[in-house]
Amino acid sequence: MTRDRYVISLDELRMGDVDKVGGKNASLGEMISQLAQAHIRVPGGFATTAQAYRDFLKGAGLTDRIAARLKALDPGDVAALANAGAEIRGWIVAAPFPAALEAAIRAGYGAMMREGEAPVAVRSSATAEDLPDASFAGQQETFLNIHGLGEIMSAVRHVFASLYNDRAISYRVHKGFAHEAVALSAGVQRMVRSDLASSGVLFTIDTESGFQDVVFITAAYGLGETVVQGAVNPDEFYVHKPMLAAGKFPIIRRSLGSKAVKMIFTDDARAGRSTVTVGVPQAEQDRFCLTDEDVIELARYAVAIEKHYGRPMDVEWGKDGRDGKLYILQARPETVRSQKRAEGQERFRLKERSKVLVSGRAIGHKIGVGPVRVVKDASEMGRIRDGDVLVTDMTDPNWEPVMTRAAAIVTNRGGRTCHAAIIARELGIPAVVGSGDATRVLRDGTQVTVSCAEGDTGSVYEGALAFEVSTTSHAEMPELPVKIAMNVGNPHLAFDFQALPNAGVGLARLEFVINNMIGIHPQAVLDHPKLPPSLKAQVERAARGYANPREFYVAKLAEGVATIAAAFWPKPVIVRLSDFKSNEYRKLIGGKDYEPEEENPMLGFRGASRYVAESFRASFALECEAMKRVRNAMGLTNVELMVPFVRTVSEARRVIELLAEQGLRRGENGLRIVMMCEVPSNAILAETFLEHFDGFSIGSNDLTQLTLGVDRDSELVAESFDERDAAVESLLKAAIRACRKQGKYVGICGQGPSDHPDLAQWLMEEGIESMSLNPDTVVDTWISLGKQVAAGRGRKAGAGG
Repeated sequence: MTRDRYVISLDELRMGDVDKVGGKNASLGEMISQLAQAHIRVPGGFATTAQAYRDFLKGAGLTDRIAARLKALDPGDVAALANAGAEIRGWIVAAPFPAALEAAIRAGYGAMMREGEAPVAVRSSATAEDLPDASFAGQQETFLNIHGLGEIMSAVRHVFASLYNDRAISYRVHKGFAHEAVALSAGVQRMVRSDLASSGVLFTIDTESGFQDVVFITAAYGLGETVVQGAVNPDEFYVHKPMLAAGKFPIIRRSLGSKAVKMIFTDDARAGRSTVTVGVPQAEQDRFCLTDEDVIELARYAVAIEKHYGRPMDVEWGKDGRDGKLYILQARPETVRSQKRAEGQERFRLKERSKVLVSGRAIGHKIGVGPVRVVKDASEMGRIRDGDVLVTDMTDPNWEPVMTRAAAIVTNRGGRTCHAAIIARELGIPAVVGSGDATRVLRDGTQVTVSCAEGDTGSVYEGALAFEVSTTSHAEMPELPVKIAMNVGNPHLAFDFQALPNAGVGLARLEFVINNMIGIHPQAVLDHPKLPPSLKAQVERAARGYANPREFYVAKLAEGVATIAAAFWPKPVIVRLSDFKSNEYRKLIGGKDYEPEEENPMLGFRGASRYVAESFRASFALECEAMKRVRNAMGLTNVELMVPFVRTVSEARRVIELLAEQGLRRGENGLRIVMMCEVPSNAILAETFLEHFDGFSIGSNDLTQLTLGVDRDSELVAESFDERDAAVESLLKAAIRACRKQGKYVGICGQGPSDHPDLAQWLMEEGIESMSLNPDTVVDTWISLGKQVAAGRGRKAGAGG
């Protein structure tokens, strides 16, 4: 045999060589040779060929022996699978390499070391691996920090044996791959010293929704195995591709992970096991492990790789702690979200709630119910039965044979790109990862409900809760004379909601962002240096990862708005400035020190009157700074502003002047500022109010409450609350006509059109420009209005005939 048949340098490989060296190694060669002009760094090395693997097995008499051993195996029998896998791996590890293969590996390693001695990684690359509709990620072994020819020979032999790990055998059966049709290539690659810096995984789409306009990056200290294995809760970053291309600041969201451990090299390297996991100092945990410049550079690499391959990609990367540079370690097709069709969406919704036992990162959007099965490690996998909720510290590929049985999966550790998350998505099973203490809190055998249908946070509820599943199809929507937008409060749901038919966002609420992503009263942020010690510590704890609490408040507010704006770009997103009442502000950290106790906060210190008050101006300035950052620095000029609860024309004038002082001037850089028409005075004096604004967004909830004198939160008078009351409709009509007369925007963002199809029809007939609905009613309301339009056309045609 010639050396060329057994070893090929990575820089000679292309994607057409998958049959020779597997998908992973072929992809490395493709990037080394084809993406250098994009300044993408990929460490060099060599790969053994599939022919070398087959000749090795055949020469050792193992080909037929392995086939016979697997022929009658039931992969669902965990014990039998483990015994067969262990036996086959033992045969392979004990078999000697052919002399020609040893010589080829020696020559390949010698060529690598001409650039200087360095540790290498030895990774598997299966010939059926990383195809667009199947991910074999992590099924075979990877060996890091390997030194010298002897260790390389041993690592390659163990890589070959790993083709018959339990999880690899089970997965091939599950995906319909014949065992003998899959061969293995070992990639020997110069190591990036990310043990001295950081590493992680990135996807060129959002892994949960399939939204394709973002790059999703995870990062943790040390070698990337901790991220892939789910041993660590990593930092997360979202980068908006259109703003990246436009040269704007494109990082639209960050989440600080705990990053409690990291994997580093050991001093006493042993073949195959030459790394150790150690704790990360608290100070390092409390800051992001990548700079903004690093995140943006990785995003540029991601976009270039995606463009080259012409499909969404899953990429592993590492930062070298010696030279400070970023490297791409492997790239493969994303195989879950990118394969799903977008004509319709299955939506899960809890019909009731109970006590939340644990929470973590939600994987997928489904709900699962079943008895808890706490499993300490892989040796207890045989305890898992169909329909169990699998609860464990973390999973690795060894768990795959039994994960298909679970109704849901809950882990203590892991982020959204860990093994448990990847397999749960592929199997369509809800999972909550990184919960922290699920194995301690959840009791074996008790019924629980695992919900991933409520945004980024997944919750494990006590008991078996009722839920519903609905499927909405929106392949073709009828044309309407009115625009259908939607109300969005939770930025974590924006990527999912954007897939619905829509004309943008008619109401983006800041309250969710302030309450759930910030949690601090703005005045406490401003007073941070002089706060009492206990309160100061709370504020600093919440603001970890940012330069100071003030920057944290502004950045988080900007990130929340930017996430929604990016999801719907370039469609308009109308952001309502904060409309917390004093009782709601009091619930924030420090709130009780700054807020009054009002008898009726619904009619008290809120909206425009709060903004212009001397006591709140500095706090409102933080809000304005965040909006300027989103529109100017981040380039998301589709953001428009809405001012809520403007009682008088004087307030209208003063708030517009204040916004201009803060750098948010009507018309500048296309900025449109509308007023929320929700106080009867707004409709009565509509034309006068409109002198100060670019239009109205009607808030039917408060308008109905204040017109009819009904407390909308009181069940005692709930029967009297109806947006279709003649008095309310009279004010709605006045507001719509005033806007139409002046050629200004008029929309509605209250609950009414979502709850009452007849009100939606009446508003359309009155000439309203836009209706902003709750996302779960968008499709049904759109179709209902389409039928009304079609019926009207039919009546006109009949009359004309």
